[in-house]
Amino acid sequence: MGRKVGYARVSSREQNLDRQLVALRDYVEEDMIVTDMTSGKDLNRPGYQSFKYGIGKLRAGDELYIKSLDRLSRNKEDIKKELEYYASIGVRVKVIDIPTTMIDLPKGQEWVVEMVNNIIFEVLASFAEQERVSIKQRQAEGIAAMRVVNGKRISNRTGNPVGRPPLQYPSNWDEVYYMWKRGEITAVKAMGILGMKRTSFYRLVKEQKQKDGQLKIVS
Repeated sequence: MGRKVGYARVSSREQNLDRQLVALRDYVEEDMIVTDMTSGKDLNRPGYQSFKYGIGKLRAGDELYIKSLDRLSRNKEDIKKELEYYASIGVRVKVIDIPTTMIDLPKGQEWVVEMVNNIIFEVLASFAEQERVSIKQRQAEGIAAMRVVNGKRISNRTGNPVGRPPLQYPSNWDEVYYMWKRGEITAVKAMGILGMKRTSFYRLVKEQKQKDGQLKIVS
């Protein structure tokens, strides 16, 4: 008899796995449930990948339980590919929210349920992918609607700046920058002295040039 394994996923650590875990425990032992807290945009998740590699690899006769199809992925092509993969190695995927996937029929009649499930999977995979697109659109619209203070977008929920924090100028920036600007040292040398990467160095160079351009000479 094969193993019964469960899989639960949320997109971030701020979200809660409890609802999925409660549903999975009706079918799977607690220590056989694997979880991930990462986006469903692709399949590169440590928990999920354990079903394909190592001692946790699923084999013929095993059953994989998930609460809903979008926990597998939010990418339609990935969903189809994964379902085909499990079917090819004899692993049955049971989706709690899709009752037909939970039915066990006598041998020889499985094709009936398989045909129905394929249609359902196709429709729900399309919904899952569309939801991912909608989420990204809502995120973009939310960011665009944020107020801007000192060039930074401010979260309406937390009141904190959103995005990458501003680069800090090293304490010896002025000395090294003007040495480089006068041609006394190369950019590579300047980066080494400052302990900065190329992209960070040139970001600060751009900011410095903007500052220098704003200076007014007072006679």
